Amino acid sequence: MDSKQKFKRSIENRKHICIGLDSDIKKIPFFLLNSEDPLFEFNKIIIDSTIDYAGAYKLNFAFYENEGLKGLNSLKKTIEYIGDNSFIIGDAKRGDIGNTSAMYASALFDHFKVDASTLHPYMGFDSISPFLNYSEKINFILALTSNPGANDFEKLKLTNGDYLYKFVIKKVIEWNRSENCGIVFGATQLSELIDSIDLIKKVPVLLPGVGAQGGDLQEIVSIFKQHSINNFLINSSRGIIYKDSSKNFGKAAKDELTKLNTTVLTVFSI
Repeated sequence: MDSKQKFKRSIENRKHICIGLDSDIKKIPFFLLNSEDPLFEFNKIIIDSTIDYAGAYKLNFAFYENEGLKGLNSLKKTIEYIGDNSFIIGDAKRGDIGNTSAMYASALFDHFKVDASTLHPYMGFDSISPFLNYSEKINFILALTSNPGANDFEKLKLTNGDYLYKFVIKKVIEWNRSENCGIVFGATQLSELIDSIDLIKKVPVLLPGVGAQGGDLQEIVSIFKQHSINNFLINSSRGIIYKDSSKNFGKAAKDELTKLNTTVLTVFSI
């Protein structure tokens, strides 16, 4: 099953919650620190507890790069452990020119073998195209993010009256010739989401910012439901993986994911 089919399978089964494995050695349960590879052991327990219920997993490369070669090994082992059982997003936020971008794309897709990337578009199409050449993968391109700094650039108004983030979405749609482009849209940006929904329905959407960052899951899902759109994943990281710090943290993660899934299903059934 290729990556686009895995994404389609998740959303068709109403599995819209993506678990962010932002695994921090300083935050994982203390008893795991005695294991040979604490980050991997933590991830393994989270995955074993949630694999049947998660729509995807998103691995933020920064949390593994921070641990050097050992962390990168934990990252690769985690991806291999998930295998073909779920859609995997390599959250590395790449975007550079020429051979550099080609190397980044190869690292993500050929070496780490993830199903999707996250990219920033501000160096233009040539910084994105090496990723788009992997036509069976999906590339989530930053449009409007959930952080306060989104106001610095993403919400700037252009001379044609468009906001910059809307112009980015239109560009992504233009670049989507192989149907392997998506966008990142912050779950905290409700009014902008409603205002952009007619554009957003044309591409897959990854929405970070639910939970610890303040995004409201029910409101987000309601917007997509009202417009008969199903092509989205909503990411939750800290709210799931750090729900409990005892030896029962795997069960606590599963219970929290189940609660989020129930919210999604309830909204769609109304």
